[in-house]
Amino acid sequence: MSRRALRRLRGEQRGQEPLGPDALQFVLRDDDDAEEEGPKRGPGGRRPRDAGKEGVRVNNRFELIDVDDLEEGPAVNGDAGAVVSGSKRRSQSGSAATKKDGEVAKGPAPPEQSNASGKLRKKKKKQKNKKSTAEALENGLEDIDRILERIEDDSGSRPPGPPPLSSKKHVLYVEHRHLNPDTELKRYFGARAVLGEQRPRQRQRVYPKCTWLTTPKSAWPRYTKPGLSMRLLESRKGLSCFAFEHSEEYQQTQLRFLSAVESMEPNNIVVLLQTSPYHVDSLLQLSDACRFQEDQEMARDLVERALYSMECAFHPLFSLTSGTCRLDYRRPENRSFYLALYKQMSFLEKRGCARTALEYCKLILSLEPDEDPLCMLLLIDHLALRARNYEYLIRLFQEWEAHRNLSQLPNFAFSVPLAYFLLSQQADPPQQELSCAREKACLLLQQALTMFPGVLMPLLGYCSVRPDATVTCHRFFGPEAEISQPPALSQLISLYLGRSHFLWKEPATISWLEETVHEVLKAVDSGDPTVEACESRRKVLYQRAPRNIHRHVILSEIKEAVAALPPDVSSQPVLGFDPLPPVDTIYSYVRPERLSPVSHGNTIALFFRSLLPNYTMEGERPEDGGAEGLDHNQGLNRLMLAVRDMMANFHFHDLEAPHEDHPEGDGEWD
Repeated sequence: MSRRALRRLRGEQRGQEPLGPDALQFVLRDDDDAEEEGPKRGPGGRRPRDAGKEGVRVNNRFELIDVDDLEEGPAVNGDAGAVVSGSKRRSQSGSAATKKDGEVAKGPAPPEQSNASGKLRKKKKKQKNKKSTAEALENGLEDIDRILERIEDDSGSRPPGPPPLSSKKHVLYVEHRHLNPDTELKRYFGARAVLGEQRPRQRQRVYPKCTWLTTPKSAWPRYTKPGLSMRLLESRKGLSCFAFEHSEEYQQTQLRFLSAVESMEPNNIVVLLQTSPYHVDSLLQLSDACRFQEDQEMARDLVERALYSMECAFHPLFSLTSGTCRLDYRRPENRSFYLALYKQMSFLEKRGCARTALEYCKLILSLEPDEDPLCMLLLIDHLALRARNYEYLIRLFQEWEAHRNLSQLPNFAFSVPLAYFLLSQQADPPQQELSCAREKACLLLQQALTMFPGVLMPLLGYCSVRPDATVTCHRFFGPEAEISQPPALSQLISLYLGRSHFLWKEPATISWLEETVHEVLKAVDSGDPTVEACESRRKVLYQRAPRNIHRHVILSEIKEAVAALPPDVSSQPVLGFDPLPPVDTIYSYVRPERLSPVSHGNTIALFFRSLLPNYTMEGERPEDGGAEGLDHNQGLNRLMLAVRDMMANFHFHDLEAPHEDHPEGDGEWD
């Protein structure tokens, strides 16, 4: 071990001795002063061996730490100028110290000059260090700006839409914890009331994986893969397109399900579920049958089982929360997931879990926000108001108004000002924000009443409010406003009022609505040009509602809106597992064609088929090969046998025969 290492070890040991009362006094001395004083002597009057080489001995407790910043700091019990700052300075300490000793011996400088020169050196060092750090920060910021500019240039212009997740959460961002209704119920009633009756979980898990959408129940059949899977179609522009797939076994089950639906017998679907307990479309169809029979608990359980089956088939890259995963509604395999989410959302809303239902609504909208196949924009405002999430509704309106024209929908035109008004009624925000929210609410409600005057009178009727004579007798809000509006607009208004009219029943809301109505009447009487512009816009925009709105009306089951459907839509057969399928459907596999009895049969055969549903011609049976079946003589023989069976069931009564009078309640019905 070298002498220098030994000296440092001895200095470190001396530095770790207990501190005295004067040990924390910092004495700043320059190098010249230390050289004038000369080397200190050790105990017994001895001079240290290395005094000539190093000059003044430094008792620095941190001299083994290689930190450059210690050059500017004060030295403890030693010379500030002699603090060791790095390996380079340590290597040069020997030669530099001998030269300084020689110079000091030749001509020692006075202490005043040495103090002044040391202070000037320190100031210059500090100024240089400050300048260098400032220049480094500026250079670093410039480099960061250049990198960001390059990234923006490479990515090109950003399309209009929600901000990225890195800076701010996406407007359709879904939180996993809000997908569980127990989270909301605990907030309302407490964890003990919600989880009190639930048994503790067993150590051995019965189900293969944990899911976010549902919680598996022990009463469910044991899960086995039904043949449902998901694959990644493509990834472009930061979006990933997925699609569900059916295996050959699942396709055969799907064909049997379609035959069971055509039979119009729910028991056939029950039999199918006994062999395939996790077939999604069968679960959804049987859920509707249970709901029509007012068995809500069983209906909700079947929908949860369908969601569990589909979530177990997710692709590893498919995410519920990212907002970048897409499912094309034109594919029949994907529609089951949309409908299962919608039915689950409806059950949650009926249970009072509006916050959880809002999260499901955002999830459905994020799967295909551009097309919006289930038209969730007609519902998301209602759920946001019920969940008292006014800030989210306002943010959605502000971010999407530019490229989606949300103000042209009656539900957004009236829900957004209502959100501003309810926000102004809260006591938490400062007074200035409350007044601004109130002014914004009044302005937006005036625009909504000017654009949709046919909403006022039905809304007051729902709220059991009788308007004054000035409003009733005015031509702008009179019966002509409802009669003159297009049918598509009437359908949207009836849908909004049938769903959200109870949100306007508060006395404060009704008084605010009354004040705004009088302001609108003043603008109409004064000849405001916006009134005529809104009237011409109504006639142009609402000619016919698109197919996704009709699909949403059918799923909503609101009587007023369903009654307003056009005849060409209401006359079509609607299937619960696939309401109003898209015209441009993308089929991955096709159901094998079957000969239709209506197109392949004569008049006599159709007549007997109406009397005997089990009657079929031999040539119509798919297993007989269609046209390659038996000849027409055998078909005629079957027809004659059917006639004989029918005639054998007829009973003729003799009208002239005497009838015995039976007392009431006796005997049997013929």
